[in-house]
Amino acid sequence: MRHYAVLPKRRLAAATLFAVAVPCSAGDSTPEARMALGKEVFTRLAQPPCSVCHALQEAGSSAEIGPNLDQLKPDAQRVAAAVRKGIGIMPAFGTSLTEEQIQAVAHYVARASGAEK
Repeated sequence: MRHYAVLPKRRLAAATLFAVAVPCSAGDSTPEARMALGKEVFTRLAQPPCSVCHALQEAGSSAEIGPNLDQLKPDAQRVAAAVRKGIGIMPAFGTSLTEEQIQAVAHYVARASGAEK
């Protein structure tokens, strides 16, 4: 009997760990969650990360390969199109990122750069 009493606690611990490790679930569309996922895509999830090439002060990036996004101030639609299809030397991420991740990083860049409020 003791074995069965411990099992639910382990499941709860695993579920709690998973909830903390995932910054935004597919159904979480609050502005804060979209910003958090967008920043995660910008700084870590995209391969290579956007921050390797683009300067964006809010992300702590001062890269100089691609346009400085703080100066360019692209709107979300422009960012999403560039991320999805690529532009210039920037590779396309349309097949390596989900649509949710593309929309989140577009939202993040537009807000963080001051293009949108």
